[in-house]
Amino acid sequence: MVYITYVMSDLHGAYERYKRMLRLIEFSGNDTLFVLGDIVDRGENPAGILLDMMSRKNVYPLMGNHDCMAMYFLEIMNSETAEHDFIKHMNEEDSSDFSCWLSSGGKTTFDSLCRLTTAERADILRYMQEFPLYEIVNLNERTFFLVHAGLGGFRPDKKLSEYTAEELIMSRNDPKTRFFDDDSVYVVMGHTPTPLMCGKAVIYHCNNNIYIDCGAYSPDGRLACLCLDNMEEYYVR
Repeated sequence: MVYITYVMSDLHGAYERYKRMLRLIEFSGNDTLFVLGDIVDRGENPAGILLDMMSRKNVYPLMGNHDCMAMYFLEIMNSETAEHDFIKHMNEEDSSDFSCWLSSGGKTTFDSLCRLTTAERADILRYMQEFPLYEIVNLNERTFFLVHAGLGGFRPDKKLSEYTAEELIMSRNDPKTRFFDDDSVYVVMGHTPTPLMCGKAVIYHCNNNIYIDCGAYSPDGRLACLCLDNMEEYYVR
C-alpha cells in the first residue's frame, strides 16, 4: 500500500476549497497531511475546517499567527466568567486587540465559533493548544523543515531551540536566504502569499525554500497542496 505525504498552508477558513482539495488528491486514511498554520480567519468557515481536521488522525496542523490570535480569544470565550458576554469581561488592552483581530479577518472565525456549542469550542481550544511550531519530515532521502513563516532572525549558527514563536510564525524572510547548506534539506512555509513574491498564485521555489501560500481565501487566489513524495503540485480555486 502506498502512503503519501502532503502539505498545505494558510487555508484561512476556505472550507469549500479545502474539501475540494481533499477530493482532488483523493486523500485517504493511509495518507498524511500537514497544514502549516493560519487555518482560521478571513474565509467563510474556519470552525468547519478545524472540526473536520480534528476528525482525522492523519492531519497534523502547525501554529500560525492567525491561529495564535484566535486561540487567545477562544480561551477568553470559554472562560467561566465570560460565559454569557465575554466582551464585557475584557480589559482595555484585550478589547483593543479583539477589535484589531476582527478587522484583520477574525470576524469570520468569531462568528463561526459563536455558532458552536460550548463543548465544541472547548474541544477546538484543546486541539489548537497542541499545535507545534514546526515539524521535521524525512522522506525519500530528503528532509523537509515545515514551519508557518520561516526562520526569523536567522543566523547560520542559531539553534532551532533558540527561535522564538514570533520568529517562526510572524517573520517575512527574503526568499533568497539559504537556511541550510545541505542540498537535501528544504524549508516549506506559508504566511507570505506567493503572488507578492512571483506575481502568480503558484508554489514558489527559491534556494531550497518552498512557499505554498497561494491565497486560498482570496477570489483571485488558489489553495495549493504539495506532495512531498514526488513534489507534485495541486491547485483548486
